[in-house]
Amino acid sequence: MNINNQRRLNYPTLVIHSTDNSFCFGYRKSNDIKSEKLFIKQFDNDLCNNLIVELNKFISKENLKKVKKISVSIGPANFNASRLIVVLARTISQQINCPLDSFSSFELMAKRIASKNNIFTNKQSFWIYKKLKRKGFIAGKYEISHDEENNADLVIREKVTPRVVKELESKELCFEANYKDEEDLRELLDLANKNILNTNINSWEKVLPLYPISPIN
Repeated sequence: MNINNQRRLNYPTLVIHSTDNSFCFGYRKSNDIKSEKLFIKQFDNDLCNNLIVELNKFISKENLKKVKKISVSIGPANFNASRLIVVLARTISQQINCPLDSFSSFELMAKRIASKNNIFTNKQSFWIYKKLKRKGFIAGKYEISHDEENNADLVIREKVTPRVVKELESKELCFEANYKDEEDLRELLDLANKNILNTNINSWEKVLPLYPISPIN
């Protein structure tokens, strides 16, 4: 086993995720899936306070101090929830001095959608979209590739970060966004672990919630 793989196995990882109606935590003491712990809860009236309360129940202070990597989903989802979990993730990252990275919610579901629709061709791309209440869509573009060590393993690359589009291109593959709490939380844990050596300590500064219909975007 090379040094990088050995280091990766010993990296406790914490992830924080939210959808349109839930928030979630995931923790892996090591790269072994048997060491993982998941928490999923539907929104209630006081999400801000309950995030902290539930996190304190989910992970002990001792284990939190040992975390070597945090990853957070940044949306598109419920914007208030995305904003709160990003603030929480940034705060913890600063306090325990560990790297933070982020992934869009669409990127977390992309592999699942590709597998469900039998998209296995290398370099084939597709869009994931969410219809807006008024006009247009939020859409992101994803490309299939394969793990260099195991060609059978799908790897998804986000080619276009989710953004507002007026209409979808009829000639391209398009699939509606479909949140799956447990599956997407595990994907976030997997992505966090794979990217564990590629994020610097001050990376929290660049992590912001993704809100494509914001006036400043």
